[in-house]
Amino acid sequence: MFRFIKRRNFFKTINFKIALVFALLLLITLEIVGAVFVRQLETENLRQFKSQVQIPTYVDNSLAEQLSTNGTIKANAQIKSILSEINNSSVDEVRVVDSKGTIRGTNDVNDQAIIGQKTTDRNIKNAIYNNRSYTKNTYDTQDNSRYYISIVPLYNSNSTGNSNQLVGVLYVRANMKSVYNTINSIMVIFASASLIAIALGLVIAIIIARAITRPIEEMKQQTQRIARGDYAGQVRVYSDDELGQLAGAINNLSIRVEEAQESTEAERRRLDSVLAHMSDGVIATDRRGNITIINETASDFMDVTAEKAIGSSILDMLQIRDDYSLRDLIENQDELTLDFSSNERDLILNAYFSLIQRESGFISGLVCVLHDVTEQQKIDNDRKQFVSNVSHELRTPLTSLRSYIEALSDGAWKDPEVAPGFLKVTQEETDRMIRMINELLSLSRMDSGTTRVDMELVNINEMFNYVLNRFDMILKKDDNPAKYYTIKREFTKRDLWVEIDTDKFTQVLDNIMNNAIKYSPDGGVITCRLLETHNQVIISINDQGLGIPRADLNHVFDRFFRVDKARSRAQGGTGLGLAISKEVVQMLGGRIWVDSVEGQGSTFYISLPYEPYEEEDLWDDDAKA
Repeated sequence: MFRFIKRRNFFKTINFKIALVFALLLLITLEIVGAVFVRQLETENLRQFKSQVQIPTYVDNSLAEQLSTNGTIKANAQIKSILSEINNSSVDEVRVVDSKGTIRGTNDVNDQAIIGQKTTDRNIKNAIYNNRSYTKNTYDTQDNSRYYISIVPLYNSNSTGNSNQLVGVLYVRANMKSVYNTINSIMVIFASASLIAIALGLVIAIIIARAITRPIEEMKQQTQRIARGDYAGQVRVYSDDELGQLAGAINNLSIRVEEAQESTEAERRRLDSVLAHMSDGVIATDRRGNITIINETASDFMDVTAEKAIGSSILDMLQIRDDYSLRDLIENQDELTLDFSSNERDLILNAYFSLIQRESGFISGLVCVLHDVTEQQKIDNDRKQFVSNVSHELRTPLTSLRSYIEALSDGAWKDPEVAPGFLKVTQEETDRMIRMINELLSLSRMDSGTTRVDMELVNINEMFNYVLNRFDMILKKDDNPAKYYTIKREFTKRDLWVEIDTDKFTQVLDNIMNNAIKYSPDGGVITCRLLETHNQVIISINDQGLGIPRADLNHVFDRFFRVDKARSRAQGGTGLGLAISKEVVQMLGGRIWVDSVEGQGSTFYISLPYEPYEEEDLWDDDAKA
């Protein structure tokens, strides 16, 4: 099967076609030349044959003289004698017929019986009747031979009165077998020579065609390699003719295409690199709105793989089919805000559209750039919430101040029982506003990065114990405390040295302890723990209060957030303590979080980076310093 296909393909090649055309031209030329040559040869041989079989004029005259005599028997004998003297191997039969159609003689010894009989040959009768010569080539089917027949009138030139009197005709029949045998032999030789010439010509044509098609074949292979992206090969230039020039042009084309391909590939790699490392998502479509290009960022935004996104509609991918059509996006490239938020993540995107348009004005697609504005939206919302909270938090003490001041202005200052209470409330509200403003200023400095941090190596065991001792002293000095509590310590026995800002970290511990005391029940136990891991120091403060609802755990460290707003405000809280604590711990390279079960209390954790130090190392550092 493979050989058949290969042979079939060979018949379609230009190599075969050139050889076939050359062979056909040679065959047609030889056939035309052969036909003309054989025809001329036949004509010439027949002419020579006819001249050879012509009876000499003196024989005609002698026969005409015998036909003119009156003695038939004697004349027939003379005629027989004359005919017997005719020695021509090409002549088969010679007959003499008088003007009355009677056969007077023949040279055929086997056919002497016809002498004296009337001739039955129509051609002889026509020649006698028309008084003119007659020649004819005939074919005898009995012996498959060709014959030449010549009928020549015989005139009596010696009779008186009329020198052109027809006295009879001479019938000559000659066999042309020798002529056609010669012609056939020559035709066989010519045919053999033609076949040999065609075969040699075909071989030469194949060689010439091969010489022509070889560079063409190499050019074809090179163009196929170029189509596959292989530009390494070169076409061999065999000559300076048109094929050589074409081969050189293909070599130049290969170099130019390779350079263009490398440039295009480099541009594509740069584009892919830009798209891959862009923080914005990029989606490109065709003119029907089906996605053709999508970068990794856009795939992450859409939560879909690039393979699955390719070919799908951008309207479905952006989930805007119900609100917009493709024509709307083409005609109005307005910015769209898309919300892809879910339970697992918050995601808000701004979509910007632009057209992919040719110079002719034909629109071949769209480009959509997706910009993540989740943080910006969150910041805007936080800012609005912050302004709202600050306004609300300041309005309450200001309203209270205004009320008490108005009451004092109306004469309450004269009442010795009421005036001191009003002034005390006014002072407390003023102090509360001052604390709030100071805490807001601290948060602002932390946000802007202008807060100064004085890091020092501190024994965290002693520092934490010092803070807790201070809360114990406050309880002992107060003769009538509003709430009794017990501080339980669970510290590691090993001294832990940590680099921190002592003042700011003390403020963090104070905030958490104050909250634990505020929200612990009367007589509750506050458990404080200090432990170490291989690279962290963990501080935990546990109270036995009401706990924090699960829905509020992620918002505990938000600014102005209170779990129980009424109770917190009544106890003088600003809602900024835990927010400041979170900022401080993060500045120190640590982490703070809370774990709580509603109704079972809360536990606040602080994790600080820690590198174990031996006491000898500390003394060595001090000595070097």
